[in-house]
Amino acid sequence: MDADEFDAFYTASFQRLVGQVYAMIGNRDEAQECVQEAFVRAWSHRRQLDRALVPEAWVRTTAYRLAVSRWRRTRLARRSPDRALQPETRQEPGAENRVALVAALKKLPEDQRRALVLHHLCDLPVQAVADEVGAPVGTVKARLSRGRAALLAVLGDTEPTEGLTEGASHV
Repeated sequence: MDADEFDAFYTASFQRLVGQVYAMIGNRDEAQECVQEAFVRAWSHRRQLDRALVPEAWVRTTAYRLAVSRWRRTRLARRSPDRALQPETRQEPGAENRVALVAALKKLPEDQRRALVLHHLCDLPVQAVADEVGAPVGTVKARLSRGRAALLAVLGDTEPTEGLTEGASHV
């Protein structure tokens, strides 16, 4: 992939990828930073991207892994050396302007949330989701089923669950 092709790839997919990673992790600023870092790494591996069937999936997976790594580092940094002596801490509730769907997705287990985002927001078929997360197709189908049921329980009959089938443009 040459520089012009990479620029076109970046321009065409950056916002979409930010929306997808945001839906997975629930923090838009963090999603933007992770996607940007993933594109920096993609530039270094552009020859590998030439051979990749879907370079956007490579960048999305890299961004997601960066977000998980950052979360782990932040969580470890906040821990006291002697956690047994520290009071239990609770995370503050999210900002009031957070999208209802993203807030509801945050309440789901990580595996279900990731499967739902990849399948419904990224429009990946179940087989592609299974390949990306490294799980059998049956496991992905179970995660999707359980995730949709959990979303319904969290959201009730509100609009955001309907938007889940319409694509990533709503995130």
